[in-house]
Amino acid sequence: MTTEIDRRDYRGAAERVAERYGRDRGFLIPILQDVQKEFGYVPREAMEALAELLEIPVSQCYSVATFYTSLALTPRGKHLITLCLGTVCYLKGGKQIAEVVERELGVEAGGTTEDGVFTYQPVNCLGACALAPVMVVDDVYYDKVKLSQVSEILAKYEHGEKAG
Repeated sequence: MTTEIDRRDYRGAAERVAERYGRDRGFLIPILQDVQKEFGYVPREAMEALAELLEIPVSQCYSVATFYTSLALTPRGKHLITLCLGTVCYLKGGKQIAEVVERELGVEAGGTTEDGVFTYQPVNCLGACALAPVMVVDDVYYDKVKLSQVSEILAKYEHGEKAG
């Protein structure tokens, strides 16, 4: 039995994206981002095809894909939770917020919930120190987050409500 993922045309997607950029290896980052938009992550098979099409080593693709936290090598959840654990956020409660997120979702840093609803990704800085501690769900920023707010924020997304 083939699964949906087995039937995906990784090579075809890689070719379409690479062609949009004239197969210019200088556009590797946006090319990887576009592949991720199509699949929700950057599949190994697509990365291997891109390396061949751009005439670069696969290791170069992996190097870029693993350097940037915005790129994922495994499927992400429907909602991406990004929590700043930079110095200011950490000192203003980021560590405790991280513990609540991990406990409530049952995931560790970088993990995705079993139901595929959330991926939790702590980062070193979001560049919003004046708003510390900061948590971002998808593209919605939550500033000066208190421990008492974490469950409510997560519940909005878990039950499919729109943020804002």
